[in-house]
Order: sequence, then structure tokens, then C-alpha cells
Amino acid sequence: MVVTLSTSSAIPSGSVDRFDQDWRKPLEGLLGLGSAAGADLVEVFLESTDHLGVLAEQERITSVSPAFGTGAGIRVFRGERDGFVSTNDLSEAGLRRALEQALGMLGLQVPSLGASGQGGFDGLATLRDFGASKADWLRACPSLSEATTRLLEGTDRLERHGAHLQARRGSYARDWQEVLVAASDGTFARDIRLHQSLGLTVLAADGEHRASAGRRYGSSGRPEHLAQWDVESSAQEVCSSAGTMLYSDYVEACQVPVVLANRFGGVIFHEACGHLLETTQVERGTTPFADQVGELIAHEAVTAIDEGLSDGAFGSLSMDDEGMEPQRTVLIENGVLRRFLSDRAGERRTGHTRTGSGRRQSHAFAAASRMRNTYIAAGPHSPEELIASVEKGLYCKAMGGGSVGPTGQFNFAVEEGYLIEDGQLTKPVKGATLIGEAKEVMPRISMCANDLELAAGFCGSVSGSIFVTVGQPHIKVDSITVGGR
Repeated sequence: MVVTLSTSSAIPSGSVDRFDQDWRKPLEGLLGLGSAAGADLVEVFLESTDHLGVLAEQERITSVSPAFGTGAGIRVFRGERDGFVSTNDLSEAGLRRALEQALGMLGLQVPSLGASGQGGFDGLATLRDFGASKADWLRACPSLSEATTRLLEGTDRLERHGAHLQARRGSYARDWQEVLVAASDGTFARDIRLHQSLGLTVLAADGEHRASAGRRYGSSGRPEHLAQWDVESSAQEVCSSAGTMLYSDYVEACQVPVVLANRFGGVIFHEACGHLLETTQVERGTTPFADQVGELIAHEAVTAIDEGLSDGAFGSLSMDDEGMEPQRTVLIENGVLRRFLSDRAGERRTGHTRTGSGRRQSHAFAAASRMRNTYIAAGPHSPEELIASVEKGLYCKAMGGGSVGPTGQFNFAVEEGYLIEDGQLTKPVKGATLIGEAKEVMPRISMCANDLELAAGFCGSVSGSIFVTVGQPHIKVDSITVGGR
């Protein structure tokens, strides 16, 4: 394609209100400039956001946090190197200035006005508009009045079902986002995303006894999520956990078999192993699995999947932040490492094919290989069979916070735990921490139950904080270090 660098198409009026077909010409002009400058690939990510956060404490709404934003992220590639610049200025001059800065990071510059050059850009493809059917999502979401009413209902139910409660909190967040992605390989795609999350948390105290419990519930693409929330069941679950743990004994440090419950129990696989299967880690040389595709890295009972397809799941998407449709990616199959999650940069630098996993928090971040809905697949056993197979160990019903090292070392708090004695759950215990390393623990997951469930979460990494789903059935780890008193 011959690019003449004398004029460019104007940015469409009302550009902040909608990203649509009217952006084709100005984006083609911008991509053509970058290609003529010598970039192998130029990518533009346009974004508009509408966020609402509400916090309820006791019987009061204590915080309402609306936020709006718009901007663009421009990235250019040359070989394995890339330059990235973000801007809130969506004018013609603002976008061109950002492009020039990104090119300058790679020692490139836009040719002089009036010049012509042979770039590798042949124009944008037909717009793939995944957002066309989602135009009413924001209007269909609950109003601020409706959101506050539901949250106060939640804290009231906590008061009814809990005992010795010192603090009751409920939180709600709504995140709406419109994006348009255009790249010099012809990519031209638009989407609208909607995420809503709810959280309930309690702190119980009686003399020297303390316990806290919290749960998060989240969905994507479901404006009716808050209206359909089963507040009664959620409050009962949180209060039951706190009440059980309030007077429980502290666990003693030990090395024992552990049975991890389903749903949010999958956070350990996500944090300790899932990140090691992103090409970002391959690029950095921080994953021990870099050269082990086709090799056994886990017990044969383990099959692990990452996908963006589950209806309503927090990590589901119609396209990733590089304009690629999601897919079902089998990471580990019967213990054998099959694939890594890859984005544009990962494909260029490591050779692993893109998987629709290029994700970012906002236009202020360059996309990176990130997880979506990540879980260990269901197995043939019942949860009762897993527990019955343990003579002495620990059952982890609910997981809390934790930390993970760069190569998979982890420690995670157990929010609600029980001793397993002679194949039976006995007394509750608190203060347990699971400590291990991914490459050592994965071969010890010897049994998976048939009760796979997913749970909403947030994941922070090089491209910011994103919406994800973790999950698993009940699983048995043959031996793990349990920290305690």
C-alpha cells in the first residue's frame, strides 16, 4: 500500500460517545503513518469507561464512587521490540503525537509531509462489531438508588444471621467499557463489556476470639445480576463461616494431605501455576515450565483449562484487547503441558501461537498474555471419596488472601478449615496457611471430584488489574506444608 503523508481524515465528531465505523478513515491514516515509518505492526486501542462503586457499612452507605474515562493506547512493533504510549487526547493531533512517541522508542519517525512510502498496511478489514447487541446494557443496569437499597438489605441480613458482629460491609461495583481495536494487520473490532461484582464481609469478635469471613459474587454481561442476587443465601453463607471459625482452635504446623474445596479454591492454581503458563513469564525467563511442552508436569489426574467462553463468567469476553476472539485453551491434559497463553508480543517473542489472551486493565496499559476463566477440570470422584481417602489431614472449605513468588512459590491463608481424621471431617481450625511451590505441588494433586464450580476474582499483573474467573472441583493434594501455631 502506498501511503501519502500530506493529509489525514478528521476524527469523527462525538468520538467520545461512540466508537464505530466512522473511525475507519482516521485510524487507517494513523496506521498507515506508522507502517510507513518502518513499524512491523501498529495497534490502536480506544476505550470509554463508566464505573460505579458503592460501599455500605453497618446501616449506612459510606461511599459512592462514580468514574468516567476515555483514552487510547498505541503500540508499535519492530522485530521483537515494541513501544507503547497512552493518551487521553483523542484529537487528530493527540493521537498522532502518541504515535510519534511510540515510534521514537524504537528509533523510528514519521516521514516528512508530502512524502510517500511503501508500508505493509493494506487497510482495515470489515468491522467486527461484538457490541452491537449490547447497546442497552448500561441503561439496563440498576440505578444508584437500587444499588444502595440492595446493599443495605445485605448488611441487614448479615445482622440477622450473625452473632458477635463488630463490622458488616457490603460492596457493589459496576464496570462498563466500550473498546475499539485497530491494527495494521487489518484487525478492526469493537466490543462492549459489562462486569458487576458484589461482596459481603463480616468481622466477629467475642473477648479474645476473632474471626472474619467474606465472599464475592460477580458476573459479566448480565445487567440483571444485582436484581437477581440471592442476598439471603449469601448472608447466611458468610455468617455461618465466621460463626464456625470464631471459637475454633488454631491449627498446628504440619505436613499432611489436604482436600481443597471447589469454586474459589482454584485461586491457588491460578496464582501459583496459571501465571507460569503465560508467555509473559516465558519472555522473562521466570517459569520453570518454559521448555516442557509435551512433558508431564502434574499428576495424571489433572487437566487444566483456560477459556473466555463460559456464559456470564467474570473472565468471559467476546474478543480480547487485541481484537481476537477467545477460545478454549487446554493448558494441561492428564498431567501433560500442552500450551501456553499467548498474546501478540508473546507470539512474536516466544513463538507460541496467540490464544485470544491479550488483556489489559485500560488504555493506559499495553496488553499482555493473561488468564480468563481458569480452572482444573472435573474428575470422576465425589467430594466424600476424597475426604474418606485421608487418614489425617486438613479440609480447606474457604480460602483467603495470599502471596506468590515470581517462579510459583506461594502461601495462602485458609479462611475456613476443618481437621480430617480417619476419613471424616471433625473439628474446625483456624490460622492455617498453605505453603508450597507449583512445580512440587502439581504432581501431588492425585484426585479430582465431579463438582466443578467457578468463582469471580481480580488478577493483577504487568497489564494491570483485570476480571478473571478461578475454579476447580474438590481436589486432593497428597502432601503440602500447613503453617500454623
